[in-house]
Amino acid sequence: MENKSEEKIKILYVDDEENNLQAFKATFRRDYKIFIAISAKEGREILKQEEIDVIVTDQRMPEETGVEFLESIIPDFPDPIRILLTGYTDIQAVIDAINKGQVYHYLTKPWEEDYLRTVIKNAFEIYQLRRENEQLTKALIKSNDQLEFILRQNLLS
Repeated sequence: MENKSEEKIKILYVDDEENNLQAFKATFRRDYKIFIAISAKEGREILKQEEIDVIVTDQRMPEETGVEFLESIIPDFPDPIRILLTGYTDIQAVIDAINKGQVYHYLTKPWEEDYLRTVIKNAFEIYQLRRENEQLTKALIKSNDQLEFILRQNLLS
């Protein structure tokens, strides 16, 4: 876990518009390790190969909406923090994103670089805290099991 801090945050950006993918990559590639996907299907393939920390997806895509994509990956990839981008203000999409897609943050297009950078930074902090919490919980369970074992041994002797 310690060496993770020196590694770049891995971000998957899913959008059906090539120019948006390239603009995102050009803007953020110095700070983050960027993976781009032109469809939800391609996004899933990347998730199978890479340990992604943060997912940013466009809502309006032809085969699958961003929310449908995010909802579909929850069983296999529950850990990455999810950010939804959309070019229109559709309150139902926002509600669905939060309820079904477990979306951490919702942004309208065009995104503002500094604001998106802050959102990504905060999202990654949550990702790290969840991971740490998971590891501490496992360690605590192990310690409890060991204590129980010692207590049983003492009771038997």
